[in-house]
Amino acid sequence: MRRSVDEWLERDAQLLWHPYSSLSEPSPVRLVRGASGVRLQLTDGVEVIDAMSSWWSVIHGYRNPVLDAALKSQVDDFSHVMFGGLTHEPAIRLAERLVEITPAPLEHVFFCDSGSVSVEVAIKLALQYQVARGYVGRSRMLTVRGGYHGDTFAPMSVCDPVNGMHSLFTGALQEQVFGPQPPAGFDRPADDPELQAWAAAMAAVASERADEVAAIVVEPILQGAGGMYPYSPACLRVLRSLADQHGFLLILDEIATGFGRTGVMFASEHAGVDPDILCIGKALTGGYLSLAAMLCTAEVAQTVSNGPGGALMHGPTFMANPLACSVALASIELLLAQDWAARVAAISAGLTAGLAPAAELPSVKDVRVLGAVGVVQLAGPVDMVRMTDAVLRRGVWVRPFRDLVYTMPPYVCTDEEIATIGSAITDAVREVG
Repeated sequence: MRRSVDEWLERDAQLLWHPYSSLSEPSPVRLVRGASGVRLQLTDGVEVIDAMSSWWSVIHGYRNPVLDAALKSQVDDFSHVMFGGLTHEPAIRLAERLVEITPAPLEHVFFCDSGSVSVEVAIKLALQYQVARGYVGRSRMLTVRGGYHGDTFAPMSVCDPVNGMHSLFTGALQEQVFGPQPPAGFDRPADDPELQAWAAAMAAVASERADEVAAIVVEPILQGAGGMYPYSPACLRVLRSLADQHGFLLILDEIATGFGRTGVMFASEHAGVDPDILCIGKALTGGYLSLAAMLCTAEVAQTVSNGPGGALMHGPTFMANPLACSVALASIELLLAQDWAARVAAISAGLTAGLAPAAELPSVKDVRVLGAVGVVQLAGPVDMVRMTDAVLRRGVWVRPFRDLVYTMPPYVCTDEEIATIGSAITDAVREVG
């Protein structure tokens, strides 16, 4: 059945509920006809640079021949098989590679359907761990304000309870323990007075609620959807110390920051900190399919396995999907085969140069860059529709939110494309204000 663009968009509005959208007053959507490299082909014949990497996942670009081949090869064998009682080579090979490239203490891998589910599993694992150790009262998570960990129930409970996106569910969510947001600034030294005051506040909360807390859950170094907010590696070292002191587990959510996004393979490397549990997703498959993983130490795994139940109590139907595992392995190998760190450094330099002029605009509160992440924070809420249109007219796709216009571009962007992204965002902010 042939339809015009308007007819397709009309049916979309009638049938589909887009993320964080209203059916009565929906935000505009664009119909994509194709995608190749770092560009989206829209129905009006316009090509635009995807400066979002499709929500931070498509690090190698669209229609990458290596990733395409991995998927097609696996389809010829089988596309899916249940993981209960069965296994397959793609899952085993991917687990081997993940253990090799993640922090050394992590030895065991649990595959999940999405990043949010990996946080669910991590929280369940931490609770089972404390029960197995005899600490049945340790049923809460300790976290910091400003965080975001996903949209399912357990992750929602450790998102910022006031300024996050889930305040409507207050009362239905598990009540967790929140400390203050770390002071802003990646380069803030450990002896900075604000950082020391924050550390003292966290220590007080941890000590006061130690008998209730099973684990600390944070996004290391960069808080993502909570505000694209970078903080000092020294803060992560404080949290590791508090976890060790009180017998908490340290869960690091690297769903957004993993696979080189902040300039190191995993953001915790900035601090020299190893987690007890690690959550990864998004870029894991290069954006091809939904797949995430939870990794943990041998000590955590053995404690839970020898505890009540004798097993980690979780098991998704599509766990370790062979197609997703195959393309994830190919994506990791493709990343490691190149000087990805140099490429991310070049993107960082390009975004720094391109976004710097925005700092002089009266509507801008802050401009910040960390690795392949560039952020323009406005002095007030962003007009998402107008700002999206303004950037799109300049050949770039972004998805602003709250008071932020930001980019997490694919690593395969050229220097010229990064320059285009920077100038498009800066000029759009100048226009829309």
